[in-house]
Amino acid sequence: MAKIWQSPAKINLFLHINSKRADGFHNLQTIFQLLDFSDNLSFTSKTDGKISRISNNFGVPAEQDLILKAAKILQKSAGINLGAEISVLKKIPIGGGLGGGSSNAATTLIALNQLWKINYSKQKLMEIGLSLGADVPVFINGVSAWAEGVGEILTPIELPKHFFLVICIKKSVSTKRIFSHKALTMSQHIGKIADFSALNNPRNDCLKAAIELEGEILEALNYLKSFDNYLHQPRMSGSGSCVFAEFADEKNALAAFKKVPKQWSGFVAQAINTSPIF
Repeated sequence: MAKIWQSPAKINLFLHINSKRADGFHNLQTIFQLLDFSDNLSFTSKTDGKISRISNNFGVPAEQDLILKAAKILQKSAGINLGAEISVLKKIPIGGGLGGGSSNAATTLIALNQLWKINYSKQKLMEIGLSLGADVPVFINGVSAWAEGVGEILTPIELPKHFFLVICIKKSVSTKRIFSHKALTMSQHIGKIADFSALNNPRNDCLKAAIELEGEILEALNYLKSFDNYLHQPRMSGSGSCVFAEFADEKNALAAFKKVPKQWSGFVAQAINTSPIF
């Protein structure tokens, strides 16, 4: 039986956009918090060199699937003729700012690096992962982290193992449209990790643009604010569209989850500081 690899979700505890770079990307500061809520992937090595999905994820066009892209770029980089059959059990909502696609790509690189006996270092895999997306390196690194640059300059941090109620409005928002939107805000202050707790505030510089593109995000945030026992202010993760509230204990998080309106989906997950992939 093929080994099952867990591919965890993340949330951004805040997201500050500091500047636009010459390459078109943006410099940012954020905290990536890993969650114990995961997709499951399995891989079977093949000798014919073909890479294919044999279950699930078919809703994502093959040319856009980061799992297939990750496998192919690793295959090419290593110059090997091995292939793989890949099975996916998706739980992380697609296009919600929870990093599902990036996490899947990272898991694919780590798993096939072992299965194909390539033996690349973690740093090498992170360099390959960055070519697939700015969030991929944090999942390869495998720990919750303070992030700078485009999200690839990572400093591990230990965070409280609180519980998070995540609400998904079942609509995705294009990251590309967010970062090119006139309502995208910029943070003038560039913080240091030493004072990250002061920066851990409700502000997500993508929020205003996301709400202009999809007003239901604001509805979901206002719903979370109707509770009175959460920690900090409810926030949006990444470029959206999922929103979350943080609770000190699971009981209060689950009580809030039971009241989530039926038009939305969601889940309760606990913060973890180390990925289950390791």
